[in-house]
Amino acid sequence: MQLNNNNLALLQGVTTPNYDRSQLTAGIVHIGLGNFHRAHQAWYLHQLMQRDTALDWAIVGAGVRANDEQMRQRLAQQEYLTSLIELDPQSTVVEVVGSMVDFVPVTAGNQALIERMSAADIRIVSLTVTESGYYLDGPSKGFNAEHADIQHDIANPQQPMTGFGAMIEALRRRRAAGLGPFTIMSCDNLQGNGDITKQTVLSLARLQDAELSTWIEANVTFPNSMVDCIVPATGAKELKLIQELGIDDSAPVTHEPYRQWVIEDSFCAGRPAWEKVGATLTNDVHAYETMKIRILNGGHQVIAAAGDLLGIETIAGCMANKQVSGLFYSVEQEIAPHVAPVPEITPQAYIELIAQRFANSKIFDTTRRVAYDGSSRHPGFLMASVNDSLAKGTSVSGLALVSAIWARYCLGIREDGSEIMANDPQWADLQQRADKAKFEPIVWLENTSVYGDLASNTSFTEAFAGWLSLIYVQGLEATLAEFLLAEAS
Repeated sequence: MQLNNNNLALLQGVTTPNYDRSQLTAGIVHIGLGNFHRAHQAWYLHQLMQRDTALDWAIVGAGVRANDEQMRQRLAQQEYLTSLIELDPQSTVVEVVGSMVDFVPVTAGNQALIERMSAADIRIVSLTVTESGYYLDGPSKGFNAEHADIQHDIANPQQPMTGFGAMIEALRRRRAAGLGPFTIMSCDNLQGNGDITKQTVLSLARLQDAELSTWIEANVTFPNSMVDCIVPATGAKELKLIQELGIDDSAPVTHEPYRQWVIEDSFCAGRPAWEKVGATLTNDVHAYETMKIRILNGGHQVIAAAGDLLGIETIAGCMANKQVSGLFYSVEQEIAPHVAPVPEITPQAYIELIAQRFANSKIFDTTRRVAYDGSSRHPGFLMASVNDSLAKGTSVSGLALVSAIWARYCLGIREDGSEIMANDPQWADLQQRADKAKFEPIVWLENTSVYGDLASNTSFTEAFAGWLSLIYVQGLEATLAEFLLAEAS
């Protein structure tokens, strides 16, 4: 059955919106409307609407890339409804979310997006543009003003290429019209994502219009947030599943039966009451995001490249493999001492929770997807743990092994000889470094955009070089076995 408003009442065994979607009005523009947003932020808002509240906070989707326009067209055909399939080992639950009401056409110069954000009803602009989408300059995480996209937006502020340039132009128009600002809320997996978003927006604005930048800094808020829900990409398997459930949805989303959203309560133009449906509103997001980024996101990077190298297709498959899951548990013990507890859970209990979630065999989350963009994810999710371990004199053996596995992964050949297709925006450079590192391991660590000055740290370089050499001599499986034997002794 085609997913649309008229057919909602005909769906059997599916939770559907109990609110009148024709009465919804917009309050949020979300840039980068992929699966994660629809399973997470859109779901929280939908839950409020199911309680007959927040009906004036509906979401308008937006994007600045060609594939965003493809998503707009798919969702428009089904009146912006999304089927969410919750995959638990014991059950499958289907829910249709209706909190999105429109999607801005994706056009050159982003004029439609600017106009929509300039309207008085928009009070929050949120975004999920991936970890690499904030124009950061290497490990320092400073602003990269030399990026070609940024240079274009500096020269063409009213015809921007980037979402950040579009936000700035919309804020300029709002100020000129006597309207107030909107909150800019990142929902990406970046520690201090609100602070990083503020840095990107203000840095670009200063290079365009210093007076406007001052106004933005004084009036716009950039709350930090921590988001968590495992949401695989949608492919043929997921499309077949929703069809078997009797729904014709061209963009369904599968997700695990777990969500967490911790948000800094800093909104200059109001917000929905997300805390009523399970979100945590706090002024101390840092402890939550540190735990999640280091243990969950770091844990993903610990096993993804190893799994793909060994021909293991999914994260659940990694956890079912004794050697790869052993690597996970061992490296997490190097990470955990540098993670503080939060009110709800200790680091050790969180590791066990993450292990259970990773092992969910119903979630078809591929190792390739999780290993993608290691050049952003390794510095973002693992290097802080490495640096803390080195500073405090604790073991980095497992963390060094993870870097060695990634170096071997970026050679582009699995252990069985099959090719690993390009899986990083910097893939060509990484392949060259990986090839040289077979004989000169230090070359890999001289990639300062990932490792900073770690190439000069003897403790880490010696451990890394030892593991990488062993991988090339006897293969990954034997190396993992040797590592786990040493850890057990």
